[in-house]
This record gives sequence, C-alpha cells and structure tokens, in this order.
Amino acid sequence: MKIGIFFGGQPREREISFAGGKTVFENINKALFTPVPIFVDSLGNFILIDNQYLYKNAIRDFFPPPAMVEDKTFSVYVESVVATESADINEMIAAIGKRIEPQDFKQYFDLAFIAMHGPQLEDGAIQGLLEWYAIPYTNSGLMGSAVGIDKIAQNQLIELVLKQGKKSHTLTRRHWQAADKLALFQKLVHEIGLPLVIKAPHQGSSIGVSIVKEFDFQVFKNAVNQCFFMQTISRKEWLKLDERGKIQWLQKLTNVNEGIGMPVTLSISESIEDELNGQLCYHPQEVKERLDFHFRFGEDTVFLISAESETQLLFENFIDGKEFSCGVIQHEDGEPVALPPTEIILMSTTFDFNSKYQAGGSRKRLPMDATLAELLDVQAKCCEIFKNLQFKVCTRIDGFLTPDSRVLLHDPNTIPGMSPTSLVFKQFAEIGLNPTQTITYLIRTSIQARLESGKNTRQLWKMLFDLDKSIEKQQVEREQYKKIAILFGGFDNPQESLQKARKEYAKVASSADSLPVLIYLTGTADEPAYYIFPFNLLFKEDIVEINQFLLADKHPLILETMKNARAITEKYAQAIMPKAQAIREEEIEKIASEIVRLV
Repeated sequence: MKIGIFFGGQPREREISFAGGKTVFENINKALFTPVPIFVDSLGNFILIDNQYLYKNAIRDFFPPPAMVEDKTFSVYVESVVATESADINEMIAAIGKRIEPQDFKQYFDLAFIAMHGPQLEDGAIQGLLEWYAIPYTNSGLMGSAVGIDKIAQNQLIELVLKQGKKSHTLTRRHWQAADKLALFQKLVHEIGLPLVIKAPHQGSSIGVSIVKEFDFQVFKNAVNQCFFMQTISRKEWLKLDERGKIQWLQKLTNVNEGIGMPVTLSISESIEDELNGQLCYHPQEVKERLDFHFRFGEDTVFLISAESETQLLFENFIDGKEFSCGVIQHEDGEPVALPPTEIILMSTTFDFNSKYQAGGSRKRLPMDATLAELLDVQAKCCEIFKNLQFKVCTRIDGFLTPDSRVLLHDPNTIPGMSPTSLVFKQFAEIGLNPTQTITYLIRTSIQARLESGKNTRQLWKMLFDLDKSIEKQQVEREQYKKIAILFGGFDNPQESLQKARKEYAKVASSADSLPVLIYLTGTADEPAYYIFPFNLLFKEDIVEINQFLLADKHPLILETMKNARAITEKYAQAIMPKAQAIREEEIEKIASEIVRLV
C-alpha cells in the first residue's frame, strides 16, 4: 500500500509537522507500505518531494531553495520570497520535487497519513478535500477534526459532558478594540482570578498562549495583543536598535513559533479598519523600510498585525495541579482505551512552544505520579470525552489533576505530534507497540474509521482486508527475520549512544527483513553489565531515567492498561519484555546474527 505522508503546511506549527513527517517516513513498516513524502508548502502547494530534503534541519533550509533567494539577510518562508522577489514558484517547486494536484493524488498513493497540525490541516479542511477525491486519511474525520481545533467549542462540549465548572471567558477582537481595557482586565481578574491564562483558540503546540500572573495592566495588554498575533513597537524602541538589533528583532517577528509570522500589516492603531488601510508587508526587509519611514516622520507607535491573526481569544482560570497528556485509541469494535497518562514537569513557568520542543524545556513522567485510583479516573474521563466528542483512531487529551483529586480536561489533539520521542510513541510503547507498529495501527484503524462514513465502502473494505492479510503474513514471517543486536550505552558518552540507538532501532524495526534486539551496556569498564533491553525503555527521557527503570517492576497502571489493550498488542506486536534481563557478553552472538556496536 502506498502511503502519502503529508507534512509541512501553512500554519505556525509547520516545522513540528516537518519533523513529524520525517519520523513517519523513517519508521513506517517497509514490508507493508511504500512511503511517499508529500510536502505541503506555506502557499498550500502539494509537492512530491525528493527524499533528500527530509533530512534537512528545517523547512527554510531547503524551501525556498537558497540559490533562488536574492536577499539572504533574513531566513524566510516561500511566501515572503514569492511576494517580493522575481522568483518563480514553479521553478522553486521543480528544484525540490514535483507539484501534484488533488485530482491526481490516486496516481501516487492509496492513503494519506496526515502529520500536519493547525488550521486547514487539523480542522477538517484537508480531511474534506481528501474525502472529495475519495482518498482515505488517518485519524479523526470531519466532525472530530473541527472540534479538535477549536478550544472554545471544546470547552463548551467538555463542560456538557463532565460538568467541570472551569471558569472561562471569550473575547472578540472587535470587543477588545472598543473596550475599556482596564475595566475589562479588572472584570476578568474579579470573575476568573489570577493567574489568568489567555489562549489563541485555533493554535497548537502552545503557540499563542500567555499567562498573566500578577495584577499588571501593561503585561495584560501585551499578552492579549500577542495572542491576537499583534505586536507593537514604539519610535523610542526602534531608534534605540542598531542595524544588527533591527535585523534580530525582525527575524524573531518572522519566526512562526515565537513571533507573529509573515505577512504582517503595519497600522497606526489596533483597529480592524486601520489594519485594512495599512501597508501589508510580505518580507521583513519591507517591514524594516516601512518602520524606518514611519518613525522618521514622527509616528509614536506602530502596530504589526499578522495576516493570519486570531479574531477571538479564550480566557481561563489557572489550574494549580499536575499537568498531563493522555492518549486514547480504539479497539476494532470502536471502544476507546486510554493509554498511560504522562505528567509534564515544567523546567520553566509555562508549557509553551520552547518547553515542548527544546531540550531541557520540560520532562515527562510516565505514568503520572498519582494514586492508581486517580490514574484510572483520568483514563475513564479521557475515554468519555473521546466517545462524546466523536474522535476517532487516536487523540491526545491534556488536563490537570488537582491536589484534591479532581480531573480537569482541555485541549484534545486529534493529530498528536509524531517527533521521535513524542508523547504518543512513549505511551504506545508501554502497551507493547514500537513506533513502526504504532504507525501500522494508525493506518489500519483509520481505514476502519473511514468506513463509518458510508463513502467508498467497497474500496475501503478491500484495503482493510488486504492489509489484515499482510499484517497476519508478516507476523508469521517475523520468525524467520534476521535478528540484529543494537549494542548501546557504555561508559564514555551513554546519552549520545542512546540517541544513536533510537535511530538504529527505527531503521531495523521498519525494515522488511530484520528484527532489532536491544542490548544495553552499563556498569563500569572493570565490571561491565549487559542487559537485553525492553524497547519501551528506549523512549525514557535519558540514561538516568533508563537506569531508574531498568530492573523495576511495571507500575500497576501499566499492567492494567496492557490488559485493556491486549487485543491491539496481539494484532500488531509481540509480547513485551516485563523488564531488562542480564546476559553475558558472549551470549550476544548467540541471540543475533549481526551486532551494531554504538559504544
């Protein structure tokens, strides 16, 4: 089966999507599927991309192609170059692959694996496009996707189901423009309290989230503007910057994960009317020239407003408790089963974009530090939301466990992140599915979910039956696969060895003829210790955590979750080792026909 892996896209999460698409490409089962990488650029073009570009660090490293960019002062996305330089988008696309149109998708792949996030890609838009052209796709359908992207609708529906009693307030940009802002701030503090959480309702990856901790009106105003994706700069602030400082400020503004992105409108006020009359700039160099012009003639403050700004915001009370994420998946009969909740331990004050994706920003504890009764309650409530909000296949649901044992849920994510150490892979690993098997589960369960729509049923039944036969055949043939031992750990740089082991494991596990056997070397050079290593430990945070869990018995919640998910594990995987087992060095060659030494 040919799988079109869709990654990239227009929203602010495009770089996370790029990393996720690469992970799916590397981990997909090559005995069952042929991966077809489909890069969606920020203009919405679908590009059958050459595989080599998947291994760049970021989208802007290859698109727009560096050789076709005239002004290299700033690192920009293609929309900035097309709008401001004599660049031909068709030539740029041809430099990295081939443009394909939706009506021709069936020539290239049988199913779309959506590894994209944010508006247009996670809200039902791309799902609707694929349904129009009879292309099955992964994860939730139209309704679940539409709910999953809208934090305001989610709040209302979760409240109907669970009666959580969370305090919240919505604010439109029109209201903000006309409001007595100080009075509004006082009202929100009185009704909701401090700290006050402000969210852009259609963003993911904690983009557009601010927390106002103290009664500081200026901080509140700045936070609201940031979540609307508006930014201000004064004449004094701009003139204080030297040339290098201006470039750095504008580059940060351009970055989609920390700024407001391009294009932006330069306006003399925050009003929508003035924004529409303002200058729309597609490139940071344009912004620089316009700001120089504005401030030369005495303007005191300029508003910069994203062309993709939010039109309303959500205000919520800050919840004091343990923050967690819990994946929910489905059995073949449609019944949900919750994976082990993972606790998010912040290294900073907010679980923002940097906390999520930069090394050291946060740590994950799996399962969450809580009583068994509390953990089971988290799972039960997540399953209830999964069913009632019409989610399918796999959804990650976030929430808080308060000191008085209340479970408060928010922000279901219908397309969980697919980075190599993402929460979804960590949680699947605890029930016995490695990333390759997880991807197979997502594809197979998605085909079944598309059958429920009543569209293209003959095509989908055939895909389902053919895939089931292939999965069963591979389960039998696995007994004959070559076993490759991956020896990692050691004494010099075990953390670096762990990173290499994760990549090697993905390569072997996704191959069509080999099985990985993890061998962990620890101890000292004088007294080395070798262990056959259960693969779920590969997804722990670091070597310190691996050593902590190496010989530990499984947590009661993990055992209960494994029992609940047994039918899934038996279909896609084999029994997981309960814990590491000590072996002698000379036994390794008896276990495997080949050894990859990473120490």
